[in-house]
Amino acid sequence: MTVGYGERVALEAVDLEVATGSLLAVVGPNGAGKSTLLKVICGLLQPWRGKVETLGKEPGRLAKRVAYVPQAEAVDWDFPVTVADVVMMGRYPGLGRLRRPGPLDRRQVSDALGQVDMLEHRGTQIGRLSGGQRRRVFLARALAAEPDLFLMDEPVTGIDATTQEELMDLLESVAAGGRTVIATTHDLACAAARFQTVLAINRRVVAHGPASLILDPDLLAQTYGGHLLTLGGQTVVLDDAHHHEETPHQVHYHEEAPRRR
Repeated sequence: MTVGYGERVALEAVDLEVATGSLLAVVGPNGAGKSTLLKVICGLLQPWRGKVETLGKEPGRLAKRVAYVPQAEAVDWDFPVTVADVVMMGRYPGLGRLRRPGPLDRRQVSDALGQVDMLEHRGTQIGRLSGGQRRRVFLARALAAEPDLFLMDEPVTGIDATTQEELMDLLESVAAGGRTVIATTHDLACAAARFQTVLAINRRVVAHGPASLILDPDLLAQTYGGHLLTLGGQTVVLDDAHHHEETPHQVHYHEEAPRRR
């Protein structure tokens, strides 16, 4: 599959299959095509060449079974909607025309808020929440939709360590239940420690396999190129993170893996 914007190629000759039940981290430098890949999978962006199947169908055909959580939600934070209202939006695709949420829908919303530890905030106006709390709410909206596939763009960026660990516990549980999670991330330590598999891309697929691949300095060099340094036995990735909540020139440290003899 090849895809891009205007005349610019974003991803080229991607050949990939993600197994059901995977917990997959997509890593790569700024501009590598990570967010683009998610948009193609959920049908928001059409490939120039090649064929894409999502859950066995053309992307977008099974939208009710796919939850896409972008980096930045297009939300008017002053709009008078509550946390519960936002999460209920995840139920709307399954309601059909002219249907109103019923007891089952409200129960699913409560269950989803409980899973992300936000039930006590169900009546809070969405704009009054912190950044980490908003992340939890949008994850709850995805959970309430009961999808088979979660597509998450930088879900652990810009949140505190405790929230990150709790969200990763939840994503692990989702994957253990047979659903598939594909998440982009700049946090290589999290990808190595908490995900099952990793996809390293830089416009093309560099590697796809067990998360331990991230500990290979040769793989990091292929993926990040000149953004990679080795200091005192540690691999250091310097990346201009593109998310607005990250600081420029974010630094990630990883123990260098022993080189094969």
